[in-house]
Amino acid sequence: MTSHLLEVEDVRLSFAGVVAIDGVGFFVDEGELFAIIGPNGAGKTSIFNCVNGVYHPQEGSIRMEGRSLLGMRPNRIARLGVARTFQNIELFENLTVLDNILLGRHLHFSYGPLAAAVYQGRTKREETEHRGRAEDIIDFLEIQAFRKSLVGMLPYGIQKRVELGRALAMGPRLLLLDEPAAGMNLEETEDMARFILDIKEELGIAMILVEHDMGLVMDIADRVMVLDFGRKIAEGAPQAVQQDPEVIRAYLGEEFESTDLHTAEVEAAEAAGRDGEPS
Repeated sequence: MTSHLLEVEDVRLSFAGVVAIDGVGFFVDEGELFAIIGPNGAGKTSIFNCVNGVYHPQEGSIRMEGRSLLGMRPNRIARLGVARTFQNIELFENLTVLDNILLGRHLHFSYGPLAAAVYQGRTKREETEHRGRAEDIIDFLEIQAFRKSLVGMLPYGIQKRVELGRALAMGPRLLLLDEPAAGMNLEETEDMARFILDIKEELGIAMILVEHDMGLVMDIADRVMVLDFGRKIAEGAPQAVQQDPEVIRAYLGEEFESTDLHTAEVEAAEAAGRDGEPS
């Protein structure tokens, strides 16, 4: 029996009776770039939140290398090798690029506050090692010129690279990319696509990509899953999915207005729940 890095089966998630994910299942293999697309409110980010433990689905299973992730806190899932970026940038604006990326190494620090205060011996060696790893990531993402700059003063496209770098600093086995090219111009989008491919080919990290830029998805993804109203309506190679009549209808056809209504219902139900928790 084939073993996958990540296996999601029949996941169902609802908020105050509004279904956000309706029996969705998929898998991701080692080193694979798997994309999830769909109209706004289709359930894409909700799936990310289920995988990394922010949401707890009412039904289904999520397994990482055969180990169930259901019920785990996000920090434990991160220690198993799941990292993510966010649609809206979540950086510390008053810290430098280097310090923001170093924060991604926090899971790997073995010393406590007292050892950090002394800063000698093993503690100093470990700190040097983590800084070296952060510097390698800065070189990899070609942001050397900004390493000592405050993140809040940097252009948007560079901030998106810094957030990607912080996720890479965690040393993930699986990287969740939530609209990494959102708000970027053409040149920035092309750069981001290049870095994503480099992560796949040079670092061998598996990725799940949520993105609205169909040109980007179709160019770089190995497989694509399409969601609509929280349901999976297609999955397969990019070209095949792009030509699927149900996919075309969901994006451009008669379901457009209904999809907008479903988006509003899910957002309202999430807001009604305690801190966005499913009910």
